Amino acid sequence: MNGRFTRAVVALTAIGALAATGACGVESDDGDGGGAGKAKGLKVGWSTIYLTPSWMQQTQKMLQADIAKLKSEGAVASYQTFNANGDTSQQIAQIRAMIQQKYDVILVDAGSSTALNPALEQAVNAGIAVANFDSLVTSDKVVRVGTDQKEWGRMTAQWLADKLGGKGDIIAFNGPAGVATSEDRWKGAEEALKKYPGIKVVANLHSEYNLAPAAQAFASAYSAHPDIDGVFSQGGALSAAALQTIVKQNKKLVPITGENYNGFLKMWQANKAKGFSSLSTAQPNYLGVIALRAAVAKAGGKTVPNQITVPLPKITDDNLAEYAKADQPDDSYPITDLPQAEIDKLIGQ
Repeated sequence: MNGRFTRAVVALTAIGALAATGACGVESDDGDGGGAGKAKGLKVGWSTIYLTPSWMQQTQKMLQADIAKLKSEGAVASYQTFNANGDTSQQIAQIRAMIQQKYDVILVDAGSSTALNPALEQAVNAGIAVANFDSLVTSDKVVRVGTDQKEWGRMTAQWLADKLGGKGDIIAFNGPAGVATSEDRWKGAEEALKKYPGIKVVANLHSEYNLAPAAQAFASAYSAHPDIDGVFSQGGALSAAALQTIVKQNKKLVPITGENYNGFLKMWQANKAKGFSSLSTAQPNYLGVIALRAAVAKAGGKTVPNQITVPLPKITDDNLAEYAKADQPDDSYPITDLPQAEIDKLIGQ
């Protein structure tokens, strides 16, 4: 999942954040509104900076499915989603509301790596199990579940270098300048590429992780460098834009690294027989499920690691068919579920 944003609004009070559910994007899976005392299980809340992106919606569905399993086992009594609608101050208010309402578990996909730290540490001090996933805070007091973004860049750039035999001209297609995820992926890629003096980066692009602006950015660079040998791309919409441009111009297909963005996966599949190849990876939606399971275990008195690094999936020519979904929208992010045994291993159970 890529990109975080904030917008300035007046911060709500903690109680107001919970009470005014319509204004604050509180969604309950419980007919009784998640009141305490209804069952012996845990009271769980998920605070997300936003829900609009398809990645977030898929994550929500995965969480809801796992919550249903935990409810059937009696481990969870109630669950609510708190959507901050892109505003970090509102997310902080919602977290503090959950503290006052005595939630047992708080899950967080953060809108800021630092601004949420005091509220989350307050929750930990109140005895709440806090697990942060995907977009991570810097506090080491909470359980953090994520992937290695530098390894993302290293792994895919190494594949590209191997594919090119260590030489050739490439376009580097990165996310927005200054965004931590983009910067980390490019640092990893640079580490891999510096071993190959025969590989020349002829253009280093930055774009939003959306197809339309990415297509415009790539088309401009490609017109200046039509004879490139490959593309290092660190986002699925970016990869889709690059491949779309090359296919539309009926030019030579070159290897392009990517992500599990369904539009790109479907184009890859359609052009595979023509010689197109990629190595793609993913920020898997099951990070949320791993965070949930870790927090539930911790709330139950078990010891779990505070830093959980989840291995990056690898999508290759050989397993592409397992990921590309013809019946799903282009802007979806298909991912196979992680077996419970693997989740238990990651959380130390």
